[in-house]
Amino acid sequence: MRSIRPPFTARRGRNAGRGTSPVLTAVALASVLALTTTACASGDSDAGGAAGASASAVGDGKIQIPQDIKDKLKEHGIDLDKWRNGAWKNWDKDDWLREAQDFVNPIIEGLWDPDRMRDAEDPDRGVEDNDLSGDQGVTDPEPDPVDARAVPATYHANAPEVGKVFFDSPEGTMVCSATVVQDPAHPGKSNLVWTAGHCVHAGKKGGWYRNIAFVPSYNDPAMPADRLESATREQVAPYGVWWGDWAQTSDQWIEQGGQTGGDGAPYDFAVIHVTPEKGSSGKSLEETVGSALPVDFDAPAVTEVASLTATGYPAGPPYDGQKLFQCQDRPGRLSLTASDPTMYRIGCTMTGGSSGGGWVATGSDGKPALVSNTSIGPVTSGWLAGPRLGKEAKGVYDAVSGKFAGR
Repeated sequence: MRSIRPPFTARRGRNAGRGTSPVLTAVALASVLALTTTACASGDSDAGGAAGASASAVGDGKIQIPQDIKDKLKEHGIDLDKWRNGAWKNWDKDDWLREAQDFVNPIIEGLWDPDRMRDAEDPDRGVEDNDLSGDQGVTDPEPDPVDARAVPATYHANAPEVGKVFFDSPEGTMVCSATVVQDPAHPGKSNLVWTAGHCVHAGKKGGWYRNIAFVPSYNDPAMPADRLESATREQVAPYGVWWGDWAQTSDQWIEQGGQTGGDGAPYDFAVIHVTPEKGSSGKSLEETVGSALPVDFDAPAVTEVASLTATGYPAGPPYDGQKLFQCQDRPGRLSLTASDPTMYRIGCTMTGGSSGGGWVATGSDGKPALVSNTSIGPVTSGWLAGPRLGKEAKGVYDAVSGKFAGR
C-alpha cells in the first residue's frame, strides 16, 4: 500500500496515494494545528485529450502494450480504447483501484500537453483541526520562515534531477514535485523517481491516481507564465514526458492518509518507475538528464543534520507553479503522534506544488543525498515538514528496484 497527501491548501487542495502529505495550517492555539497536504495542484480533469494509448513503447517509436499490462487491464475490467477516450474520468468508488498491487497507468499519448501541464494547480480543500496531544513531547519551536530562492535557469544545469509529477484526481489535474534517484539494480541507468505518497495515491478514502507522468526540468529556461502560454511541448518538457509504469508507497499512507491532517505524514513517500511516452531511445531517465541522486536511509537524526535543502515547484500564491525554488535551513523536529517517527521540519515559504520535492543533505558517505521529501506545511506557508526515511521507505525503494531488476 502507499500513502499520499493532497496538495498544499494555499490555493486549491489535492490528494494523492499512499503516504500522505498534508499541509499543516498554523492556528492560534499551540496545541491544535490545521493540517492540509502540500504540493499538489489541480486544474480541469476534462482538459486535454488523447491520441493513442499504451503502457510502454518499443524502439521503432510505436507505442505498444506489454502483455502483463493487458492482462491487468482485463483483470480490472478496463477497456483500453474506452479508457484513452475518457473512461479514466470515471471515479466511481467501486471502480477506483486502491490496493498496492492494483496500480495501472496506461500511457495516453499527448494527454499532457503544455496547456494541461500549465493549468495543473492546487485544488481547493477544507482543513481539519488536528489535536496534536499525541506529540512525543520532542517537537521543536516553529521555525522562522525562510524565503524560498529562485533556482537559476537553466534548471538542468543547476538541478538536473528535479522535475514535476502530473496526475489526474477526482478534483482535476494535479501537480507535485519529484526527484530522479539512483537505482541499485541499474547503476547509471535509473528510471526511478522519488516523490510523496500523496502524489500517487489518495490514502484511506481513495485509491491510485491516474495518468501519472514525470517531466524532468519542467520549464527549463524559467519562462514567465505569459510566455508559457505559447510554448511548445519541447520547450516545456525538453527531456520528454515519462509515464509511471509502476508506483509504490507505504502501507501506512494507504491505510491512514487523508486529504487534510497529519495522518500518515511520517510515511508520505513514494517511488515511481517511469518509461518514455514516445518510445524507447535506448537511454534511461538518468542517462537522459545526466544525473540521479542516491537515497540515504541511514541519514542522521534530526538533531544531527546541519542543513537541508528542499527543492520544488510551489504553485500556491504568491507562486504560480511554473518556476523552481529552493529553501535551505537547519531542521528541527516535528512529532505528530507518539507511535510514529519524528519528522524533519524547516522554515520555508514554498506552498502547494512543492509536495514530493526532494530534501538533500550530506549523506552518511559525505556526499549529497536525498534524505526526505516535502509532505506537509501550513496553509499560510512558513515551514515544511518531511518524513525521515527509514526501513519502510527502503522497503518501498527496494521493491520497485527489484521489480525491474531483470529488465
